[in-house]
Amino acid sequence: MKRSAAFAALTAFAVSTGCIAQDSIDTDSDKYKVLLDNACVRILEYRDEPGQKTNQHYHPPFALYALGPFERVIHLPDGKTIRRTFKAGDVLWSPAQTHIGENVGTTPTRAVLVEAKASAKDRPECSGK
Repeated sequence: MKRSAAFAALTAFAVSTGCIAQDSIDTDSDKYKVLLDNACVRILEYRDEPGQKTNQHYHPPFALYALGPFERVIHLPDGKTIRRTFKAGDVLWSPAQTHIGENVGTTPTRAVLVEAKASAKDRPECSGK
């Protein structure tokens, strides 16, 4: 009984501090939609409205393509924030990160994310060769 309580407490701490973050589809299924998920990549559509925030979640390395203009603040687990402004057609590359995203603009966020899969480097179908 003591072990399970200790494990639960440790897990809760790890999740709350960003050590273990959940998948965006699990935390914010109302905002993320899977367009493609295979051995090479996962492609997500993201939509939100001004004033909305995500729950804390994790992305592996990803590229983001802005479908329209939007402004966001990214809240990182260490307390730092990043403010980003996008125009339609802007592209961003990001290393893996855990964050909370907040729409601080006056327009909806509409974007497509292409998440890299670590296992892709070992898969012939992902190398294009």
